[in-house]
Amino acid sequence: MNLSFDFTGQSVIVTGGARGIGLELGRFFANSGADVFLIDYDGEEVRKAAAEVGARAIPGDVSSTEDIDRAVEQVTAETGRIDVVVNNAGILRDKVLWKLTDDDWESVLAIHAGGTFRLTRACVPHFRARGYGRVVNVTSYTGLHGNTGQANYATAKAGIIGFTKTAAKELARFGITVNAISPNAETRMVASIPEDKKAELAAGIPLGRFGNASEMCAAVGFLASQEAGYITGVVLPVDGGISI
Repeated sequence: MNLSFDFTGQSVIVTGGARGIGLELGRFFANSGADVFLIDYDGEEVRKAAAEVGARAIPGDVSSTEDIDRAVEQVTAETGRIDVVVNNAGILRDKVLWKLTDDDWESVLAIHAGGTFRLTRACVPHFRARGYGRVVNVTSYTGLHGNTGQANYATAKAGIIGFTKTAAKELARFGITVNAISPNAETRMVASIPEDKKAELAAGIPLGRFGNASEMCAAVGFLASQEAGYITGVVLPVDGGISI
């Protein structure tokens, strides 16, 4: 990638950092000079990921207020600041709605929407104290258009869009921007789709393919940068044109 941003001296938190988009974002921010903290419930994998990209690992469950508060305390204790938060953590529990259990529903909303809310809430006092902050959330095309077998996921991602716009309005006066990307990348979630179905989905993308996880980084980096200080409340599609 030729496009670069300077995050030297900044502290960046990325959730869901053990693999996929989160891992590539960790690599991007570390290569851009930031102190990067990767949060993931898979402690072993997030430690490997952090070692790979030059970040610090924080094993934790983003649906747990206790884990989130502990993570924020660690970041501020080690660096004295938080500049950027990327809410990327997510899980899938796909079933048609009449087969969804309460746990299928609640766990997906708790990780996606609940994690986005909890970490953002925990960081706001630190952002406000400095008069600066960048929040970038990860939503989905499915949050606007729905998808068979993903009522829980679509609801969670739609909620993140509403949260992004509301938080942007509430926090703008403190110098905090809140934006989102809507990615379409070949992550582990996409890899779990049967090959024939994946080929069918790829054929519906104007650019003819799923993106690489690393191709999400430039968009997130821009929205997280100082240069994007007059942009807030947007949902930026990084999806090969599928949302056209």
